[in-house]
Amino acid sequence: MATKPLLYLEEYKLKQDANDYGLADELWDFERFKQQLQIVVVRYEEDELEFDMIGVNCAVANVFRRLMLSEVPSMAIEKVHIYNNTSIIQDEVLAHRLGLIPLRADPRMFEYKANETDPPTAQDTLEFELKVKCTRKTKEPNEMTNNDNMYKNHSIYSGQIKWIPIGNQATVYTEAAVGPIDDDILISKMRPGHEFDIKLFAVKGVGKDHAKFSPVATVSYRLLPDIKLNRPVVGNDARLLQKCFSPGVIEIAKDDQAYVKDARYDSCSRNVYRYPQISDAVTIARVRNHFIFTVESLGALKPDIIFVEAVKVLKKKCRMFLDEIKGN
Repeated sequence: MATKPLLYLEEYKLKQDANDYGLADELWDFERFKQQLQIVVVRYEEDELEFDMIGVNCAVANVFRRLMLSEVPSMAIEKVHIYNNTSIIQDEVLAHRLGLIPLRADPRMFEYKANETDPPTAQDTLEFELKVKCTRKTKEPNEMTNNDNMYKNHSIYSGQIKWIPIGNQATVYTEAAVGPIDDDILISKMRPGHEFDIKLFAVKGVGKDHAKFSPVATVSYRLLPDIKLNRPVVGNDARLLQKCFSPGVIEIAKDDQAYVKDARYDSCSRNVYRYPQISDAVTIARVRNHFIFTVESLGALKPDIIFVEAVKVLKKKCRMFLDEIKGN
């Protein structure tokens, strides 16, 4: 029985090809995990991050995806006090629309609200106000059809939401740092006589309680494609092969022969198998321990910060689990 772990290790070594998806049981080895784990940033724009997570299985990759979606906190409007709403939007629909407006406030600067019935404090709540009324710009009858010329406040946008500091918040934050991320989110269309008088209260929460608390628009991952040419492909067949893949994956050299330039952005559509003359020329697979992550932030936190916060959440969960084990 002493040789069984060695047999498992030998099996693991035999499964490193791209066609193996790691569905068989494997012996966990922490030192091997540390050596193989790599995080490589490929593209970083203002609110979008693409990075590679290498040397992990799908369970570990999915942990980070789920944590970024549902357990990294953010600030969102939770309570809506409607004192006057004469628009055509029902109160509950209006409250839901307001709750989904993303806020720029950094959740790391706030605490979770201990009790929903507690009064708002500077440490756990942001207060906003939306007080607007639609009126006619002129009382003279005319044939104008342009709403901008006829009405004032006929379209209500998120930029019209005003921040009301609580306690010493005015000395710590600015309205631009806690208000809506985008000022052009349409809330409602209005006509003369329609009016809003609303107080809004934002608190800290997580996406598993409500999607409005998720700090990301989306987080996704996919396995790295692995494309190999089994034989030379030249001439018209090379150009046909190039059209079967996403742009930039297959290129044609000066000698009119096709080669794999960058398999990373291939969609793995398998279109090549529709053509018998080239279907045997290529092998398409995926690298089972190489995950391409795409993180798109809503704007309150940078995407790299969201990933780091997800790591902190996972670390905290692991510590709690170990404490439970030691306690028992």
